Amino acid sequence: MSMRPMILSLCGIAALCAGAACARHDEPAVATTPPAAAVAAPAASAMHEHEHAATPADGAAAAPSSGERFAVDAPLQQGMGKIRAAVATLEHHEMGHLSDEQVVEQAAEIEAQVQFLIANCKLDAQADAALHGIIGKLLEGAKALKDKPADAAPVAPLRAALAEYPRLFDDSTWVPLGE
Repeated sequence: MSMRPMILSLCGIAALCAGAACARHDEPAVATTPPAAAVAAPAASAMHEHEHAATPADGAAAAPSSGERFAVDAPLQQGMGKIRAAVATLEHHEMGHLSDEQVVEQAAEIEAQVQFLIANCKLDAQADAALHGIIGKLLEGAKALKDKPADAAPVAPLRAALAEYPRLFDDSTWVPLGE
């Protein structure tokens, strides 16, 4: 079955906590089906609505207005660390050193960790909106890799999404890719 790519908005990220309560809100996630297309990945099985601050039209996540970075919690540090490890492994894909199965495994790990972030991070509204800007790009890259595991092109945008994280979040445990 052919699936059209799903565009992920910052305020309507695919609910990765299908049926679970949002960590920032008490209401349960609301399941919806996109028109004319079923959602291919389990990570995109429902919509998770948040009340976010407005985001720039170019999709870039906004840093705190004070110029400082957002505070992080332990689940954010843990999940982003595991996503970083998966993307670091995927860099071997660009050199032709991973099988399709290994690529799909790493893409699934990214999706699983994004689910973990959605379910467990407790961030204020502005930080949450900034995080959704990053995880939306991570999910797009993971889906592209799962759809076409032989194509290494989605790895570069995954790296770019991870590069936004330390610019926006004050995570003392973060080690940039390549270090």
